[in-house]
Amino acid sequence: MGDIAKDINSKFPNERVKAFINIKYTANWLENIENERLKPFKISVQQYNILRILRGAGTAITVNTVKERMIHKSPNSTRLMDKLRDKKLIERTRCENDRRVVYVKISEKGLELLNKINLDDFDKQLNTISEDEAKILNKLLDKIR
Repeated sequence: MGDIAKDINSKFPNERVKAFINIKYTANWLENIENERLKPFKISVQQYNILRILRGAGTAITVNTVKERMIHKSPNSTRLMDKLRDKKLIERTRCENDRRVVYVKISEKGLELLNKINLDDFDKQLNTISEDEAKILNKLLDKIR
């Protein structure tokens, strides 16, 4: 079992500070794994998140709705969506009533890509904790936010 104090060779003034650093360290560790898993598909973690949001929506939604639902709030989310459109993974359309509003939806090619990405690979990173422990962790993380 890992110990953040040993992993980064550091001491902490209290358990709350240690927990804060541990959350950041673990989130970064998981994101690095996620990046490695997505590298063969030539998409970033943020682009993957956008595709999952659009698949879950089931229909076209506004760019702003996508931005609100993103895990990584990013000022360049429009650029990320442009790249996904260039790869033909999403489709964009302007609202007929208000040209400022843009709708996006996942394309068939985007759905095919998501089906190739095995979510079990992500699940394996947390297989050291039980479902009950995961529930406790989720409650604690929700409580922090």
